[in-house]
Amino acid sequence: MMLEIRGLTKHFGGIRAVDGVDLHLGQGELVGLIGPNGSGKTTVFNLVTGIYRPDAGSVTLKGENLVGIPPHRINRLGVARTFQNIRLFRNLTVMDNVRIAHHSHLGYGPVAALCRTGRFYNGEKELNEIVEVFLSIFQLQNRKYEIAGSLSYGDQRKLEIARALASKPEVLLLDEPAAGMNPYEVGRLMEFILAIRERFRLSILLIEHQMRLVMGICERLAVMDFGQVIARGLPAEIRGNRKVIEAYLGEDVAIE
Repeated sequence: MMLEIRGLTKHFGGIRAVDGVDLHLGQGELVGLIGPNGSGKTTVFNLVTGIYRPDAGSVTLKGENLVGIPPHRINRLGVARTFQNIRLFRNLTVMDNVRIAHHSHLGYGPVAALCRTGRFYNGEKELNEIVEVFLSIFQLQNRKYEIAGSLSYGDQRKLEIARALASKPEVLLLDEPAAGMNPYEVGRLMEFILAIRERFRLSILLIEHQMRLVMGICERLAVMDFGQVIARGLPAEIRGNRKVIEAYLGEDVAIE
């Protein structure tokens, strides 16, 4: 078990954003978390990554409790994420965005950096080589000196995932990675997510509204509505689940 969530609860005033959620993510699994807007999906991500502290419940990574740990330490333990609204260092270069993500894994400290020791130069050389690898995977190597905010929407999405991977996660949380993409781009993204899972041996939890993507690559699905998980199962089971159909559409219409 890579990530286990039990009884996770978060209230904002009288609003039950997340209400007793149980989820688990096994090693190498690709699991989808779906539901209508406002159902609590992103709040679950914020609780897992330490942005919010739960009112009740537990979050464990390989058996280690994550509740109360600050976000940067959770990232260092092996959990990385992307955001529904892209959050890059928009005024920094493409290369620097990825460099920053790998910073906690550098082989030198501040003294070596200030004194410009051999360890510093060797570490910088290794870091630049690692950044080049990630940028080439995302076909951004020719744009490494460009300012991140000047990239197209699709390239900013790719850069955000590259930055997440550069932090060397074991668990990757993707929050609506296909938002704003056309059908061709969604198809490419599906292939890409499967490829990076295999290459980096990731466990992936995916929030998405694009049913083609979710049904095409996820091995299991959990469906949220009003802060609770209302259904779990294989994509084929979820597609015809009456509770899921009512939550999304309010009527008995199959989810494509």
